[in-house]
Amino acid sequence: MNSTTVRQSFLDFFAERGHRIVKSSPLMPDSPNLLFTNAGMNQFVPIFLGGAKSPFSRAADTQKCIRAGGKHNDLEDVGFDTYHHTFFEMLGNWSFGDYFKKEAIEMAWELLTKVWKFPKHRLYATIYSPQSGEPASFDGESDGIWRRIFTEEGMDPKVHVVSGAKKDNFWMMGDTGPCGPCTEIHMDLTPSGDGSGNLVNAGSPLCMELWNLVFIEFNANESGAFERLRNRYVDTGIGLERVVGIMAKTKNFSDFSGLPSNYDSDLFADTFMEIENMCGKKYGGTIPRTRSGMSECECTDFWFRAIADHARTLAFAVSDGIFPSNEGRGYVLRRILRRAVMFGNLLKLPSGFFAKLAATVVEKMGAAFPELEEQKAAIEKILQNEEQSFSKTIGRGTVIFNEICNKSTGQIAGSDVFLLYDTYGFPPDLTHLMAMERGMGIDTLGFDAAMEEQRTLARTAQKKSTVEISDDTNGATEFVGYAIGDIADVKATVTGVVRSEGKTFLIFDRTPFYAECGGQVGDRGVASIGEKMFAICGVQSDKNGCYLHEIGGDVDGTIVGQEATLSVDEDIRRSTTRNHSATHLLNAALRQIFGNHVRQAGSFVDGKRLRFDFNALAAPTELELESIEKLVEEKILRCIDSHIFEVSADSIPAGCVANFGEKYGEIVRVVRFGDFSMELCGGCHVKNTSEIACFKIVSCSAIASGIRRIEAVTGQAAFDLLKANCSIVDRQCKNFSCQASEIIARVNALIARCMAFEKSAKAARQTELQGIASSVAASGQPIANGLVRVEANIPNLQPDELRTVALNTLARIGNGVVTLTTEIGGRNSVVTCCSKSAVAVGYHAGNIVKKIASAHGGSGGGRGEFATGGYST
Repeated sequence: MNSTTVRQSFLDFFAERGHRIVKSSPLMPDSPNLLFTNAGMNQFVPIFLGGAKSPFSRAADTQKCIRAGGKHNDLEDVGFDTYHHTFFEMLGNWSFGDYFKKEAIEMAWELLTKVWKFPKHRLYATIYSPQSGEPASFDGESDGIWRRIFTEEGMDPKVHVVSGAKKDNFWMMGDTGPCGPCTEIHMDLTPSGDGSGNLVNAGSPLCMELWNLVFIEFNANESGAFERLRNRYVDTGIGLERVVGIMAKTKNFSDFSGLPSNYDSDLFADTFMEIENMCGKKYGGTIPRTRSGMSECECTDFWFRAIADHARTLAFAVSDGIFPSNEGRGYVLRRILRRAVMFGNLLKLPSGFFAKLAATVVEKMGAAFPELEEQKAAIEKILQNEEQSFSKTIGRGTVIFNEICNKSTGQIAGSDVFLLYDTYGFPPDLTHLMAMERGMGIDTLGFDAAMEEQRTLARTAQKKSTVEISDDTNGATEFVGYAIGDIADVKATVTGVVRSEGKTFLIFDRTPFYAECGGQVGDRGVASIGEKMFAICGVQSDKNGCYLHEIGGDVDGTIVGQEATLSVDEDIRRSTTRNHSATHLLNAALRQIFGNHVRQAGSFVDGKRLRFDFNALAAPTELELESIEKLVEEKILRCIDSHIFEVSADSIPAGCVANFGEKYGEIVRVVRFGDFSMELCGGCHVKNTSEIACFKIVSCSAIASGIRRIEAVTGQAAFDLLKANCSIVDRQCKNFSCQASEIIARVNALIARCMAFEKSAKAARQTELQGIASSVAASGQPIANGLVRVEANIPNLQPDELRTVALNTLARIGNGVVTLTTEIGGRNSVVTCCSKSAVAVGYHAGNIVKKIASAHGGSGGGRGEFATGGYST
């Protein structure tokens, strides 16, 4: 069986047993504490917490996962062994208050042994057995089920059922919250298959965990005690790469003579073949025992595995709208890509290889994950740009590496290894290899310490929150304020007061105030309660749909139960509504001009402006931005009515745009403007596009690799912008004494004159520097081996000018050594140039500069032929 048949057979198996087959959630997680979606259960967390009701009682899927950065970080192990990945598929099945341990265990056993034909005698089950001080009790139910199964199969349950403590057999969402025992299915992969369970959870690659079945039946409270949940859940996960890897490596369980490898399956075969075609080397499947002293073949196979894994990670991440950048998850992706590119350089893969490998991934996985095919062009373009950009960083990093080596003796400090890794993308394995070529080592312990310090800082910076489980979903506030005519003098009753982080919030049974959601800010306004009036300065909603109205002061509990009159600030609401509807028109215009691959990557609308982030293969040109603006203005002037309606999630009209990564319920709200724009949206909108009045783009900038941000204004703010721009043009017309139509030509002419003057001044300075070089060269003194030495101090030269003079001087004397110094503003610069013949007889520019600079308390160094340094006077 290959990966396609294994994946489909898993889904078919559970579909036949009443499971709803759900789509993989995006790799962009909903939880702010996660960098990436890293487990199948992520999308079901609101159900486990009781904050959402499940539309089905049992489900199954194949979930895209990335584990790199944060708590789950396998990056540095990827490639070195054969079972770690940054990207993987997690096959899983769930029960939401339906079946529990018996059915889950029996279905897992049936699929493994009856459908996939795993050898029964090689399988072992682990069950939870608490150690002293652990609050949960022995999982006797799972133990009994497994003992019955192994007995019925003719095997000794005393051998095949293995106890494990909390570390391996008890799952917790966090320090508090839903939790429960888990049972794992392990496979003995030794040649004989008679390990008697001794390798289970022993860290051996010859005994692998296949399937983890988690039984969520407790809630851990802050005191550390466990309470029984009202509803019990099943959450299971089995890695596709591991299953198909074992099948392929053992030739469908007929040959266990080789070491197991996830990389020997069809999931990686096409990528390996493409790498082989590009570099002329073959993948041999060797596994290094240690990171130091790897053979050439081990290094090659290490790089093959890492590159193939990372190509999958980047292809899937970009298809889900997550792009390499300098922050957060984007920075993790950039590191992964750069690690692959560095290893590709060692394999001498051609420029642009990584984007080509991503295309191979798309071809292999596109049928199972259509978003890959849909975003193929964006994937290739973004990765190509990233690789090209990194090639410049590699050059700078190599210079830094050389400087580090020049100042190091025998070993590169861990802090320097970390600098190369963190700033320039050099994996520590690569730094080690480069150091070995110079007869040096690296301080691995120091690097590990620097990495741990970074992790500690990241953990400290994270916002810690207590996970609380809710057993009721009541308390939703009735929202009555979509229409402008319904936002003033609304009668409501105060139902609660909430205080959090120094702020006070009022809760009403009904409200015209829109709560911040979908990029639209919450409304502002006033609440009259009795004889008091409270300013509402923001509105949020909790997971139960309860609206929290923030007030500027404080109140006591006696206010609960009183009648209130609520009024939204109409001017701010109208402006916000204009901006929100304009955002929809902008999104449609972008898709019409650039193509349907354009996806919203974020938005923000308030009463002052709108901001829209989207993926872009290149920066929009001025002409394209003008076309976008013109298209939106055209739809405004056509006075298109909005059509807003609700449908079931199964009946969404064709062509309706859903915001990527947004969660929608069973009933969704559609906002449509004629045949131009149709999106799922819960926000406030104009009745007719003419209400937007005017639309002007203020800026378009890059906020991350492949992500552009457009900021724009509408209504009065747009008119004010036009008026201000006209005023600027009028003033400049007076300054230049010209008509508005002539102003651009006049400004361009002035710029051209300034540039010509600068060019002339630079040419004159270069002539002057040539003269200085000629004069300095004439002062040279002959030394041994037919060389000439020049030493001079030239005052008031900039460092780059000093380098120019030094190189020109060396060119004039031919063979020799030139050392020049200068002082400007209390800072001295030193430059030494050596001809090749001088280097051949022992002169070294780096050593000369280092000696001069260090004698004055400074620093410097470089190559044998050229070096620079400096010191303070």
